Amino acid sequence: MPPPPPVVAVLRFDGVISTRRSLQGKSLSMAGLAEPIERAFRLKDLAAVALLINSPGGSPVQSALMERRIRQLAAERNVPVLAFAEDVAASGGYWLALAADEIFAQDASILGSIGVVSAGFGFPDLIRRFGIERRVHTAGTSKAMLDPFRAEEPEDVERLKALQLDIHEGFKDLVRSRRGARLKEDGEIFTGAVFTGRQALARGLIDGIGDLRQVMRERFGTRVRFRLVAERPRRGFGLRRLGFASRIGPVDLLADALTALEERAIWAQFGL
Repeated sequence: MPPPPPVVAVLRFDGVISTRRSLQGKSLSMAGLAEPIERAFRLKDLAAVALLINSPGGSPVQSALMERRIRQLAAERNVPVLAFAEDVAASGGYWLALAADEIFAQDASILGSIGVVSAGFGFPDLIRRFGIERRVHTAGTSKAMLDPFRAEEPEDVERLKALQLDIHEGFKDLVRSRRGARLKEDGEIFTGAVFTGRQALARGLIDGIGDLRQVMRERFGTRVRFRLVAERPRRGFGLRRLGFASRIGPVDLLADALTALEERAIWAQFGL
């Protein structure tokens, strides 16, 4: 009797990395993906785990948590992990790709954006126009830093930049440790610049040009079987989208609208 065919678990990371659920229901977070990540590494006859990534980034903390969990399980189960960038694996999306032992992309994939960005909205003139008074009382001079309903303070911006620089250093350290001798550093890699698949390959940010089926069949043979391990739907979110949630007010609607605008802006950076 022939041995069973090798199995490749497929985890799809499609969307902005955030703990806030998007209007399309496609945000990525550790809370939503911890269980499918665990299931992927428990499959029978497992030969490898594949990460399909189509993400422009988002939360560095959520990116780090997911990357670390994948690396822990890969080490515990002694299973290779391969990442495949689709349209974009940038910023936090590339951070996720670093969980893999090898990274592949398409010629026209967009990768990199190894940097840190913080974006938001400011409404000080808006609330004045409607005669709204903003009342904020704090114990600690930095407690209300960058309140969107108050004018920006230069010292707050400086504090934010210091935080960003520290996170950026951690991101760079991860890239160097995971890519090792394959990385060909130049003056652009860590500036936040983005690269096509071929440009990323030349810099050692990825290992090859190829897609999931092609690479896995070359590695494990034509009998290889793919098993998509998906996130289970979250209860309640569909009802909220349809308007059946019991407590949805103007603040909730505004928060959802701003989340959608932020996500649209993140994707738009890469022409998507």
